[in-house]
Amino acid sequence: MAKAKVAILKTQPATVLEDYHRLMNLADYQQVLSKQIETALKINISWHFFYPGSSTTPWQLDGVIRAMKRDGYDPERIHGCHNRTVVIDARLGERENKQVNVTDAHRLKNVHLYEGEEWIHVRDAVGDLADQFICLNDVYKDGFMIPKRFIGENIIHLPTVKTHIFTTTTGAMKNAFGGLLNERRHWTHPVIHETLVDLLMIQKKIHNGVFAVMDGTFAGDGPGPRCMIPHVKNVILASSDQVAIDAVAAKLMGFDPLRDLKFVRIAHEKGLGCGDPRDIEIVGDLDAAAENWNFVGPFKKMTFASRMQHLIYWGPLKKPVEWTLKTVLAPWSYMASVAYHDSFWYPTHQHYIHEILRSEWGRLFQNWDDLAIPPDDLEAKGWEYVGNLPAELKNEGMKYFKESLRILGLCVKEAPEFAARKRRKAALASQAPRS
Repeated sequence: MAKAKVAILKTQPATVLEDYHRLMNLADYQQVLSKQIETALKINISWHFFYPGSSTTPWQLDGVIRAMKRDGYDPERIHGCHNRTVVIDARLGERENKQVNVTDAHRLKNVHLYEGEEWIHVRDAVGDLADQFICLNDVYKDGFMIPKRFIGENIIHLPTVKTHIFTTTTGAMKNAFGGLLNERRHWTHPVIHETLVDLLMIQKKIHNGVFAVMDGTFAGDGPGPRCMIPHVKNVILASSDQVAIDAVAAKLMGFDPLRDLKFVRIAHEKGLGCGDPRDIEIVGDLDAAAENWNFVGPFKKMTFASRMQHLIYWGPLKKPVEWTLKTVLAPWSYMASVAYHDSFWYPTHQHYIHEILRSEWGRLFQNWDDLAIPPDDLEAKGWEYVGNLPAELKNEGMKYFKESLRILGLCVKEAPEFAARKRRKAALASQAPRS
């Protein structure tokens, strides 16, 4: 079996587009992703508000699209791909994170998996492979649905380098979580590591090719994927081995992937990829790969919300509380999450964003539309000029607080416990004989 390979480069705005093209080819992406079939770009939105390190960056998405176009991939066969959760508004997120600006500029299809897409039972997609699942058969006694359009497609995951309160770090393997599981994916949180391994098995079965391009221009440390301290780290990574790229990113952050990341260790032991950095071929910038950022991780400075989640899923509140998350009572948890993260934490921690916006990457983000490079200019290396910040950054805490109230109502309206009932009623009504 070929040795796992992870490409890593240092980058800067002036060369980032050229760097993404070089990165993907260093990782041999054209050997993995056929040009003859559709390729889904699985965009990551960990927060519908812009927060550095949390979600796919516009230059990450733009760099990948331009690299593919430059290498002869037909844009008609490339599409952006989004999932939805009950606490994240993907439509708002793609605007706030300027991802839809990129897909629109390149005139790509932009697929929201929960809006009109057909989902099929997992056993119809993977057959007897479902018998090998570690945990999903126990979590979903009647099985679960996955998007039909994924079957036979290529997929490129677009995660960022960051920590996570459930999985210590999150990256390529976790990026499949939202896209593959149905709206009750929170049922898997007590067995989240095993779930990610099951999902990787599914991906290897249904996708024609799987690849990941990870952005570490911003990187997040602390109780992620939202309430983090962002850092400018100027690295990008790519690999066709989802386990290996997560292992290398974890090592950069200061973790031992086989010791500290259970999902990496299990996937490594099952032969689904390589989680041992000693056995991974690093190509590109070896000095960058040798860095150790000494992140403190998600557990030393936990927020109130993350402490409560740990108590509910793995602590003394599991028996008295966790069962409610599988009943019609579950929306209490969605409301609590939005109220804490969107109504309280985000408006009161704007200083983290303002500090990062003063960096070159932050200024590029702020001025993205004004500095847009024509989508057919495939020779542009990047942005020599990233623009200036306004003389005074606005404190938009009240704006986001008001927006959080809308999302609070939306998360109740779209709660699967209620939405599923509405869908059943609609289906029965459509089947009823007409007079």
